[in-house]
Amino acid sequence: MDVTSLPFVLMAIAAAFIFYTVSSKYKNAFLIILSLGFIGSFNLYLLAYILAYASVNYFVGLKIPVVTWKKSLFRIGIVLNLLQLIILRYSSFAIDPVLEVLNINVQVSSLSSIIVPVGISYFTLQGIGYLVNVKMGWEKPEARFPDFLLYITFFPKFLSGPIERSNHLLPQLKAFKSFKSEDVTAGLRLILFGLFKKIIVANHLATAVAFTYSNNEAVGGLNILLVVLIQPLYLYFDFSGYTDIAIGVAKMFGIDLLPNFNRPFLSENVTTLWKRMHMSLSLWFNDYIFKQTSFRFRKWGKYAAVFAVFITFTLFGIWHGAGWTFMILGFLQAVAINYEYFTKKWRVAAFSRMSDSSRIWTGRIFTYLFFGISHIFFFAPDLTTALGSFSKFKNLSHFADDNVLHGPLFFGLAFALIFMVIEVIQNDYKSLYEKFISYWSTHRLLRYSVYYAATFLIVSQLAGNTSFIYEMF
Repeated sequence: MDVTSLPFVLMAIAAAFIFYTVSSKYKNAFLIILSLGFIGSFNLYLLAYILAYASVNYFVGLKIPVVTWKKSLFRIGIVLNLLQLIILRYSSFAIDPVLEVLNINVQVSSLSSIIVPVGISYFTLQGIGYLVNVKMGWEKPEARFPDFLLYITFFPKFLSGPIERSNHLLPQLKAFKSFKSEDVTAGLRLILFGLFKKIIVANHLATAVAFTYSNNEAVGGLNILLVVLIQPLYLYFDFSGYTDIAIGVAKMFGIDLLPNFNRPFLSENVTTLWKRMHMSLSLWFNDYIFKQTSFRFRKWGKYAAVFAVFITFTLFGIWHGAGWTFMILGFLQAVAINYEYFTKKWRVAAFSRMSDSSRIWTGRIFTYLFFGISHIFFFAPDLTTALGSFSKFKNLSHFADDNVLHGPLFFGLAFALIFMVIEVIQNDYKSLYEKFISYWSTHRLLRYSVYYAATFLIVSQLAGNTSFIYEMF
């Protein structure tokens, strides 16, 4: 079931109202049935697989504190999590080529077409994080399997996160809030904004990006430059749109999911950007990879952090997909972050003569451009296309005019600009933003006019692309 479809939205709203009529004793069961039904709508094999996955992680977590071989059991649990991820997501890149060299006529990647493992990268990190927490004694193992199953399968965040922490979500699944109209209202508003970001903004930016990479040999340097400038916005509005929908649906049930974005393109450097972009993933890698690696190699002094950054962001890139492009993407982020670490004093001195406003916006512009350029490796389908795109910069006079600069692109950019201006006001002009919010909250006619106009635009464009970029991960 498509998250941007009218049936999904109506189902979520109806389910929220039914949820509050169900006895507290059966609320978890209701959400489990809803979540398993949602997963089953993609593939029944996936439904059976997720039940088996949740069962294995539940029993491993339950036994880690009580067995004498807890370290070995913990390692078995981590290996099982990584092994199933590798088999179902990376076999075409890491396993099938090896088997082909060994003349073994087995296509392990065919399992993916049977199970259709949507959401696997997200629930795997949730499973690993849970086992680490239990092994380290940061939380007690979950005693009730239904609660753990819901933690893994909760349908709003199943496809693309946010990546929930067990010690954040599980307590909420044990003490559901009573009905609050403001929760439902806030949830509906987030769903509306999320749908608007995806359908009205992201979908209208997608065409130019898709055209450029699918016609890489024919396009010119100006096409690549255009894509560098708009693909960060496309990625941001597509993914934050899904996140808003997920958080909004969960909010209607009185559940608070982790935030995923905090105005990332107002960051003055790459280090800060990754603290504000895809936050649930960045913080997961920070806590479970970076900190653990830094501690293990602490004898290296400051170079332990340097090494940990490279390990963390290389894995961060690989998490996004099997291929050299994603590895290079992660490596480039690590290079930028380490550069910022070692040149901080020099950069502070160099920019000290600039006004605060000039310094801030210079940092933001360079950070945005780096993000856009490095994400050629994110959007390009293969390494050849990515490198070919960079070669196009030698000729910035050529532009392949194939209706790329069409009305829908400017339509999406216009609304993207509105959102970004609001973010700038919210971040840089807090008093003005507070006045705007006060005016917004006290003028019902204005609010409902915007809501109705947004709803009309969304419904009129529902026939567009329904898939999200991060559903593929």
